[in-house]
Amino acid sequence: MTTSNNPVITGVHHVCLTVTDLDASMNWYQQLFRAERWPGRLPHYAREETGFAEMLAEPHTGLLIGLHHNEANRGENFEESHTGMDHISFEVADRAALEAWMDRLDELNIGHTGIRRRPDGPYSTVVFRDPDNNQLEFAAPTPTDAAS
Repeated sequence: MTTSNNPVITGVHHVCLTVTDLDASMNWYQQLFRAERWPGRLPHYAREETGFAEMLAEPHTGLLIGLHHNEANRGENFEESHTGMDHISFEVADRAALEAWMDRLDELNIGHTGIRRRPDGPYSTVVFRDPDNNQLEFAAPTPTDAAS
C-alpha cells in the first residue's frame, strides 16, 4: 500500500527516445513490437517549440513507446558511454521467450548477440540496437541449474 511515507512504483508507464528519423524509427518499433500507433503528434510538454513526439502502444503490456523529434537534434547516433540512458531492458518470461524474440529479430534482419547469461547473474539477455544505436535488450530469469 502506498502512503506518504512509503511511495511505490506500480510499473513503467512509458519510455521515450529522441530519434534522428521519426518515420523510420516509428516503422522500426511498430514492426518489432507489432505496436499500434496513437493518432496525432504530441507537443513536448515543457517546451512545445522544441519538437514533438509520436507514440506507440505495445499490445500485450500496454507499455507506451514515445519517439521524439527534437529541433536541436544534430543527427548523431546514441552512445551509452555518455551521460544519460545506458539501455532499455524488456522483461520476457523465460528462455523460450528469448528464443522466440531472436527468431523475430532474425525475421526483421535486426542483428543481436544471441542469448547471453550474465556471469553469476539471475538473468539472461539478448541485446540488439535500434536505428539510432540505442541499446535494447530482452531479459529473462535464468534458472539456477541452467547451463550457460
